[in-house]
Amino acid sequence: MDDVEIVRRIGELVDQEHALERSHLGDGLSDDEVTRMKEIEVALDQCWDLLRQRRARRNAGDDPDEAAVRPEGVVEGYRQ
Repeated sequence: MDDVEIVRRIGELVDQEHALERSHLGDGLSDDEVTRMKEIEVALDQCWDLLRQRRARRNAGDDPDEAAVRPEGVVEGYRQ
């Protein structure tokens, strides 16, 4: 996946997240929707992490295509 595809995927995930939030303004999400929201958040974190890895590799003169999606436990464990 190249940078353009990653950014496109980020946009799709953000659209899904916003649609889910808008569909329940004032109401809570169902258990299935909470699960889906968590899946979207993890996928977004993985996409952003992959994009940062690719940019860092490119800036260091390395091959950005060697960057890989990191597991949920890694990207969700980062400190903000």
